Amino acid sequence: MSNRMAEKALQESRSFGVRQVPTLRPLGWLARGWADLMKCPVPGLLHGLALAVFGGALFVAARDHFWLLAGAFSGFLLVAPILATGLYAVSRALERGEPANLGTALAAWKPNDRRLVTFGLLLMLAGTGWVLTSASLITSMGHGLIHSPVDFLRHVVLAKEGHLFEIWLALGAVLAAPVFASTVVALPLLLDRQVSVLAAVFISWRTVLEQPAAMALWAGLLLGLTGLGMLTVMLGLVVALPVLSHASWHAYRDLVDTSRLPERS
Repeated sequence: MSNRMAEKALQESRSFGVRQVPTLRPLGWLARGWADLMKCPVPGLLHGLALAVFGGALFVAARDHFWLLAGAFSGFLLVAPILATGLYAVSRALERGEPANLGTALAAWKPNDRRLVTFGLLLMLAGTGWVLTSASLITSMGHGLIHSPVDFLRHVVLAKEGHLFEIWLALGAVLAAPVFASTVVALPLLLDRQVSVLAAVFISWRTVLEQPAAMALWAGLLLGLTGLGMLTVMLGLVVALPVLSHASWHAYRDLVDTSRLPERS
């Protein structure tokens, strides 16, 4: 059954074309993401504010357990794409010249469409797995107690013995790379078109494999701007999250040719 499902999804994914884009096109996606935020600021800023508040609360609650927070904050990058679903819907409405507001964002989560919920649960599992892996690695291989960011810097990043930080980064990359490849256009695609989750993942992988330079730059921008948002005591996420979310919609629209498939009702 699973082989037949995979074969069917692979065939379905071939209904999509992948467009070629210049290497620096991701900078244009950011500019268009900013423009969408300026046109319809309320949904994006509320999303960003909610996330910043959650991150701040998490930091306060576990401020003396940075060995756990390090994984939690980096694990956020794995689940962030699903949190932006409502903002994809806002960009979609703006693109069509339709009214866009907070209701547009909330309506993206239709109770009768389980695909986004399924994808969200899979990303949550991946994020939880990384948090547990990160915590286990830091507590078992660290040369001191990791209670604060300073402890993390001293005993993990700048540790003179072993290669804990390098191993931590490598394991994070091993998990993050396939998640990025699986989600980079899959979630906007699921919002926009009637397609199975597995087929959306296949086309997302095709996009990354056929556009490696542009997608590497896009991954770097996502990581860098999110990291900067976190370093500003989460306040930067209020703006960074909606800009990146709207930009992700434009990345999908530039990269994937969906003209032969029905729209999501």
